[in-house]
Amino acid sequence: MSATSPESEKRARFETTALPFIKSVFNMALRLTRRTEDAKDLVQETYLRAYRTFDNFRPGTNCKAWLFTILYSIFVNRYHRERRAPDTVSVEELEQKFHRSLAAPATPESGAPGRPPEWTDREVEVAFDELPESFREVVLLVDVEELTYDEAAAALGCPVGTIRSRLSRARKALFVALEEYARKTGYLKEASEKK
Repeated sequence: MSATSPESEKRARFETTALPFIKSVFNMALRLTRRTEDAKDLVQETYLRAYRTFDNFRPGTNCKAWLFTILYSIFVNRYHRERRAPDTVSVEELEQKFHRSLAAPATPESGAPGRPPEWTDREVEVAFDELPESFREVVLLVDVEELTYDEAAAALGCPVGTIRSRLSRARKALFVALEEYARKTGYLKEASEKK
């Protein structure tokens, strides 16, 4: 009978615990880098670092959040600083657009009555891509990957209040960007129809 080595036990635990999240990690890497090859490199480096530091992972905690923390750290250190400075957005301008959008009279719907069509990837992608990077990151972690605010804050290395603030602003920006499309497709009803 041959005894299993500690290294082979670690590898088995790592494969069972971390590998199921490889698709989510790749999707996040692709969103951050916007290039398939860069995303593959980022995923490879993330998993390599995760394996090397797997003893630091606490069983029973969210492994996906732990992997995103590693991925984001590598991204910031390697890609973000090399490629571009962070986008900036005027909070006041965003707030004004949001409130103008809410106060604006509704445009007539041009779609057929009945079930509204599904969101198309193009409209959502364009609106999402126009968000500042710090907003995109929070939307991906909280709304797409369904991490808690605490987990997203840990992954991005910032306070929970920052996550809440960025997410609120990102959702307002997406509302402004997609409002007309939502009205045309029936996702957003006229105020008079709600009564």
